[in-house]
Amino acid sequence: MTSPCFAREYQDSAGPGARSGSSAHCVLSAGLQLDENLQLMQAGSVMRKVKSRNWKKQRYFKLQEDCMTIWYKSKKTGNTKSTFSISDIETVREGHQSEILQSIADEFESELCFTIVFFGRRANLDLVASTVEDAQCWIHGLEKLMETVRNMDQKEILDQWICDWFQKADKNRDGRMNFKEVQDLLKMMNVDMNEQHAYRLFQMADKSESGTLEGDEFVMFYKALTQRDEVLKIFQDFSKDGKKLTLLEFVDFLRQEQLEVENTEEFAMDLIARHEPSETAKKLHALSIDGFLIYLCSAEGSIFNVCHESLYQDMTQALCHYFISSSHNTYLMEDQLRGQSSVEGYIRALKRGCRCVEVDTWDGPNGEPIVYHGHTFTSKIFFKDVISAINKYAFRVSDYPVILSLENHCGVDQQDTMAQHLKSILGDKLLTGTLDGRIPLQLPSPQKLQGKILLKGKKIGRLKDSLGEQVEDSYLGEISEEEDGGDMDEENVRNEDKKRSKKSKDRLSQELSDCIIYCKSVPFESFRHSRTNYKPYEMSSFTEYKARKLIREPGNEFVRHNSCQLTRVYPTGLRTDSSNYNPQDMWNVGCQMAALNFQTAGVEMDLNDGLFQQNGRCGYILKPFFMRHMDTNFNPDQPQDTEGYSPVSLSIQVISAQQLPKVENSKEGSIVDPLVRVEIFGVPIDQSKQETKYIENNGFNPIWNETLQFKIHIPELALVRFVVEDYDKTTRNDFIGQYTLPFKSVKSGYRHVHLLSKDGTKIPPATLFVFIRITDTTNPVQEAEG
Repeated sequence: MTSPCFAREYQDSAGPGARSGSSAHCVLSAGLQLDENLQLMQAGSVMRKVKSRNWKKQRYFKLQEDCMTIWYKSKKTGNTKSTFSISDIETVREGHQSEILQSIADEFESELCFTIVFFGRRANLDLVASTVEDAQCWIHGLEKLMETVRNMDQKEILDQWICDWFQKADKNRDGRMNFKEVQDLLKMMNVDMNEQHAYRLFQMADKSESGTLEGDEFVMFYKALTQRDEVLKIFQDFSKDGKKLTLLEFVDFLRQEQLEVENTEEFAMDLIARHEPSETAKKLHALSIDGFLIYLCSAEGSIFNVCHESLYQDMTQALCHYFISSSHNTYLMEDQLRGQSSVEGYIRALKRGCRCVEVDTWDGPNGEPIVYHGHTFTSKIFFKDVISAINKYAFRVSDYPVILSLENHCGVDQQDTMAQHLKSILGDKLLTGTLDGRIPLQLPSPQKLQGKILLKGKKIGRLKDSLGEQVEDSYLGEISEEEDGGDMDEENVRNEDKKRSKKSKDRLSQELSDCIIYCKSVPFESFRHSRTNYKPYEMSSFTEYKARKLIREPGNEFVRHNSCQLTRVYPTGLRTDSSNYNPQDMWNVGCQMAALNFQTAGVEMDLNDGLFQQNGRCGYILKPFFMRHMDTNFNPDQPQDTEGYSPVSLSIQVISAQQLPKVENSKEGSIVDPLVRVEIFGVPIDQSKQETKYIENNGFNPIWNETLQFKIHIPELALVRFVVEDYDKTTRNDFIGQYTLPFKSVKSGYRHVHLLSKDGTKIPPATLFVFIRITDTTNPVQEAEG
């Protein structure tokens, strides 16, 4: 199957769910102009792969003919070392923009060096080209390919997916598929099909009776294999002739099933224009089954409300009225005992929308402060390098303020050095005074603080001191935040306060102290003490244990406290593996900064990513109205008493799944037995989960048609998590994929759930197909709009 006309053959003969494939010319390369850079990349280049100053080895890199895959092998042994896909690449950085390449800057000039940064937690690839021309060829070639991948629609992604599998199954590279290769392909694609049925499909498609499939024969086979009857039935329910949806029929579907009520006809016209592949159908303002499926798989057909992908919340309220995406031990790439410290941790966190990062500083060599996890074997990095990375990446994905949570263990001299680095590197970005020169009665808004970096840490005296007004008595302790009363009882905190306050001025740098404006760290004694003694710009931090203890106190004091003051919660120091606590518990009482180890994958980071994917991924989410005023009666343990209490019923029909990936490190030939679990996170009464039965030996197109029902009392705080697992009778189920989103971002109707990997990265084209209905339980007749 080497004909370049293959894609056209596909377009002419494909029906619902059909895909194309070619051993030599796939979707990406078929529509891509092979410029000089791509041709040179396909010819291959020798470059040095660098892991450290002492580990630099030559590798032969080559772009495959599909323009989607790069493989490289040892120049000496000739063994293929690794492959990666263009879709795995997040960005390419030119020059000495990694710690590893900076370490060899004296050996190789900047123009020869570049770094390939991957999505998720995969390590970067640092390379040194043989010539400047080679480096530019690969940098610009990769950028062009990445741009092409970013612009692929769902149909092109599916086409590319089957193309990739075709190449893996076409062992002899002759562009034809014999039945044995087809059987192997089905197993690789998670399909356990009856051999006789598979052979019948094979014979039906083998029009030439050659015993192999090629060109449009393979398209016919794949069309039969992938026809989605569940989608076809929905289509035919609204189509009078069963072949197309007229504009009015499509409008009926959008209104009745998808609950799209605003400008529906205009919306339908736009969807047809963007998703209908047939020009003839477009001219008739009609939607074919292919266009219908493409729409359902698009962003508009996703379960996540596309309107919430952009900034849609009020950003003019006080800083304490927002949940803030926050990182703990941001410098760590691994565990807290022996893991690597790297500025890459800050870059990755900031690029994920994190707005509060932690900087743990200690006295370093030659008067230069260092950052690492103190009293452990984690590696060390310079404070000035951390601040340089923050300066460069702070506002790449969000304009809203970044908070640097300082864990200050340095002596006064190196604190002065820290202050100098902060001012010289960050310049005007560093906030060194109140916005209007006055003592604030409440915290400023994210809107007013755009482009600003705020320091959080200990301060000498109150804010008036920095503004030249009369000094007030205040807590001056030199202890770090992670000793800040987190596991002490109140009496011990007061005793420590008295012991330390006398010598505090010798332990805190005045220059660094003056940079603390809106986030002054103070010890916590009690809610009453904070309410009576602390200002809006003074805040406390708690270990997860201390926070849970406060959550258990009767009443809603914690919620009221967080309505006017900032709170940061961080994992206990006993989590040496850098695991995380459940942030939902902290959000339920209004804690703004639930700091997590971003480097550790798991349900906790799924929740964090799920909450903060809305509002343009800006890192700030406006808290519900009932958590934003001091006299609120909201108590997460008694949600029924909340002002404006309006529970809803959530019905999720799990219909089917498509192209589920293999379980990582699974045995060759094994096929998954998938089940779907839906988990609700929110206030305690809303925490629940339900799951479907498992489907034996089918990860390709399993059908469940099971309905799961939930009652949600506080929808404003709820998150919905879809989890797909491979059922195992004897051991723990294996993770396949997940997707988490805020309940308020869930769309009603027939929706696709685009699954993510354990690292939170996309795994196209794996999806769930579901039907959603949300009903106001106070008025059961009324369906809530998605």
